[in-house]
Amino acid sequence: MRVAVTGTPGTGKTSAVDALEGSDEGVPNGLEVVHLNEVIEPEGLYEELDEERDSLVVDFEAIADFLADREHVLIESHLAHHLDVDRVIVLRCAPEELERRLEQRGEDDPSRAESDASIAENAESEALDVILAEAVDRHGRDAVYEIETTDRTPSEVAGEIRAAILGDREPSAGTVDYTDYF
Repeated sequence: MRVAVTGTPGTGKTSAVDALEGSDEGVPNGLEVVHLNEVIEPEGLYEELDEERDSLVVDFEAIADFLADREHVLIESHLAHHLDVDRVIVLRCAPEELERRLEQRGEDDPSRAESDASIAENAESEALDVILAEAVDRHGRDAVYEIETTDRTPSEVAGEIRAAILGDREPSAGTVDYTDYF
């Protein structure tokens, strides 16, 4: 089984997957966890640097090759829904809270600070369901599990991820609505 945990930056992907890994039960089905954003640069899984956004332009073909021999894997990244997986878990967060989290992240760790424009772009993307729509378009509604993270702890979100992996909850694309953000 191949599982993607994805979502707009700031929705809590890394925190929830870390909580899942650190839980007493561990990651279900013995899935190997790959925090994709941590391996892109060291493994050379990118094409170039986008200087305007100060980010790497990933090479999805290289990423697919890197993951090719991993049949039992949980891939965590805002890009994970672009990969060949069996289930996609999309973490969602209210845009106002997302903005707060991204601002706080930059205050806590200046190397992770995002520009005001980037924070606004991420909040707008979340309100417009961009990642959810991409996931449903690529994988179909029956493979996508939407999890609201706004007022939940990483451990609570990890429990929902566990349930989705184990098939203890139904696919749920389209259950979260942030259109009132605009």
